[in-house]
Amino acid sequence: MSGIGKALIYLGLIIAAIGVAVSLAGKIPWLGRLPGDIHIKRENFSFYFPLATSILISLLLSLILWLFRR
Repeated sequence: MSGIGKALIYLGLIIAAIGVAVSLAGKIPWLGRLPGDIHIKRENFSFYFPLATSILISLLLSLILWLFRR
């Protein structure tokens, strides 16, 4: 039973961290507008792919998860 309890605690911490990140994301002006993000705008078409932002978030999450596993 202690394994399930630890898993629930970690899941709760992860959900809380995601909630904090989402609430603070609007206050970080450069997030989503990095130099590697792709934005194509035409007359009737707009395409946005945050490539650099996705890579940055992936690196940060990988680092955090690596620290939890240690």
